[in-house]
Amino acid sequence: MLLAYLFGSIPAGAWVARYYGVDIQKVGSGNTGATNIQRTLGNWPAVLVALFDVFKGGIAVLAARLLGLEGLLLGAVALAAVLGHNYSAFLGFKGGKGVATSFGTLIFFDPVVGLSVLPIGIATMVLTRYVSAGSLVGGVAAVVITIALGKPFWQVLTVTVLAGLIFWTHRENLRRLQAGNERRFGEKTPTCADSTQASGK
Repeated sequence: MLLAYLFGSIPAGAWVARYYGVDIQKVGSGNTGATNIQRTLGNWPAVLVALFDVFKGGIAVLAARLLGLEGLLLGAVALAAVLGHNYSAFLGFKGGKGVATSFGTLIFFDPVVGLSVLPIGIATMVLTRYVSAGSLVGGVAAVVITIALGKPFWQVLTVTVLAGLIFWTHRENLRRLQAGNERRFGEKTPTCADSTQASGK
């Protein structure tokens, strides 16, 4: 679990942003996930960060399985990886919102559920243009599908906890959705450099 947490803590978003001369924790939402990267740096950096975040969750689960861990222990490893992403030891226990890393753990310990959830989340994002809505609906869908397919208790519990964590990290997004001022997908966040240019400095 500690190794999974440390692996999940690898801050790909912060490192990619730093390569572009941006402190991503001081821009936009301050999160290091792919959504804030996309709004700040564009699509390709966001794709790179999203893939890394997915696979760091997945690889943590794969490594645990290679060590013979199953059941609740495997679920605990998945949760540890996501907590590492959300509360990174390398970023003062701050980070992202855990959607991509949660999906990575899910796709590796149950590809059927993961591949069933993916189109639901994407369709919600496309229809609403809210990444947060897609993330929240995807979390609920993962729980419903896991229960509907009669998956074991440990998996239902793991997916439910991961979905609950997604709701917790998106609590401000929920408030903005209710207020009607949530930022839509594709809306750009100005970087510090952009703000300086705009002010004429």
